[in-house]
Amino acid sequence: MARPLHYQKVFEIFRRFQAANAHPEGELAHVNAFTLLVAVALSAQATDASVNRATRELFQAVDTPEKMLALGEERLTEAIRTIGLYKTKARNVIALSQRLVDEFGGQVPSSRAALQSLPGVGRKTANVVLNIWFHLPAQAVDTHIFRIANRTRIAPGRDVVAVERAIEDQVPAEFQAHAHTWLILHGRYICTARKPRCGDCLIADLCPFEEKTI
Repeated sequence: MARPLHYQKVFEIFRRFQAANAHPEGELAHVNAFTLLVAVALSAQATDASVNRATRELFQAVDTPEKMLALGEERLTEAIRTIGLYKTKARNVIALSQRLVDEFGGQVPSSRAALQSLPGVGRKTANVVLNIWFHLPAQAVDTHIFRIANRTRIAPGRDVVAVERAIEDQVPAEFQAHAHTWLILHGRYICTARKPRCGDCLIADLCPFEEKTI
């Protein structure tokens, strides 16, 4: 496994991210903690854009677990049928809504363990909700972040949990709150998988990636 970048380089990388976009925002549309939780759960193996198209009207009318239960699985399935694995996801959303009502007073909990106890909610989904809504330094590692963490050696790791822990260890505390969003946006639009846009990259001079496209 490659050695991580020196602290000073990691600091400079995130200083530049912050200078370019001081208050980054995730791209999943939501109106509250519940709709964010649902949107993230729906985004597994789907793009944020496809989830936003499917939930744009849904979230205007259905923004609480109680309203989701009133909508029911059949109508939810129809509303999200353009999203991959929509039948399973609809079933999970109804089940997690029921669990929120029964065990959490209809509120989205702010602990990883509690979130992961909900149907269809894994560690990554829980971390996104903790980071985006509750502003906790939780690091959700998706394919973009896993690629960038290893490609740039900001936080190398053999699996997503190792990368998550490496980000927590390597990224200076003052950047932890937004690290997830900066990295995912960088991976989505600049440091892409097949043809990274190294010529447009603001950290290219600090990146050890040998196959730069400059």
